[in-house]
Amino acid sequence: MANSFGHLFRITTWGESHGGGVGVVVDGCPPRIALTEADIQPDLDRRRPGQSRIVTPRKESDTVQILSGTFEGRTLGTPISMWVKNEDQRSEAYSEMATKFRPSHADYTYQEKFGIRAWPGGGRTSARETIGRVAAGAIARKILREHWGVEILAGVQQVQCITISIDPETVRAADIEANIVRCPDAAAAERMITLIDEMRSAGDSVGGVVFGIARGVPVGWGEPVFDRLEADLARAMLSLPASKGFDVGSGFAGIQLTGRQHNDAFRNIDGRVRTMTNRSGGIQGGISNGETIHFRVAFKPVATVMHEQETVDIHHDNTTLKGRGRHDPCVLPRAVPMVEAMTALVLIDHALRHRAQCEWGDI
Repeated sequence: MANSFGHLFRITTWGESHGGGVGVVVDGCPPRIALTEADIQPDLDRRRPGQSRIVTPRKESDTVQILSGTFEGRTLGTPISMWVKNEDQRSEAYSEMATKFRPSHADYTYQEKFGIRAWPGGGRTSARETIGRVAAGAIARKILREHWGVEILAGVQQVQCITISIDPETVRAADIEANIVRCPDAAAAERMITLIDEMRSAGDSVGGVVFGIARGVPVGWGEPVFDRLEADLARAMLSLPASKGFDVGSGFAGIQLTGRQHNDAFRNIDGRVRTMTNRSGGIQGGISNGETIHFRVAFKPVATVMHEQETVDIHHDNTTLKGRGRHDPCVLPRAVPMVEAMTALVLIDHALRHRAQCEWGDI
């Protein structure tokens, strides 16, 4: 299904930006996992609009409610349904979009594909859809942390031309969350915030890069050929709104090295096979090698800008569209929990698949 993701740990998101609410159904979650709304709400708070001056001013509490799949604070092994009510729609601000396509949005392609679209707020194409992903990702993240010791974090590495270096082994969540742009370098964060403020004042937007890290992933997660771990991570990240690029490990920079320079040499250290470098990004042959997984996701400047733009209407006649509506001048700060959630969803699915295929004799 086009609205579902995963194999054994499978999620289906639902809802539109200006409908009654949005949510997710999680199928395949193991039973007897301690779970309440308090395990999920913190990640939704990091994703929600209106949390700082550099994100969209839409005011939503994004309070999650678990509707099914738990009993007395533990998972049942049955489908977990969660929803968040939409509280601040203001659909009248989008009335012009009923007949005109916003440049670089999905308005035109949705209309051509389905012959109908929910034009207020972008409907299903809105980043509001990611509430379900983040809620489901919080469950996956909890299981990964408590049962395998996996730590997942993401942060902003680059806003337009302002960029920092990241050490995947030492970067800390506390440093990422220490500022509103979620960049672990305090000095660079201030410059990034200033730039985003300038874009907001100018009615424009700016893009950049979010890094993702998973520490403590055991050896063996992932599949050969089509379901390689990095391929599923790429699919997950490129399904996020405004994402435009993905690379893992050395990524595109690796082409500047020779094979001898790029190879990660193996050594036995204290009885464990380790690599002396990690240009593979923790994945080799599509399978985790026990080193830290690290990657980057590029996000475009948000398509909504506060300026008149050329476009066409639903009759394909040339026209113009006024700049209006609430938007993020930079999607990156709110994309951080989205990247973490999708990482967790990929990893939990492969963890369960690995256990089913390769550890069944130990059960």
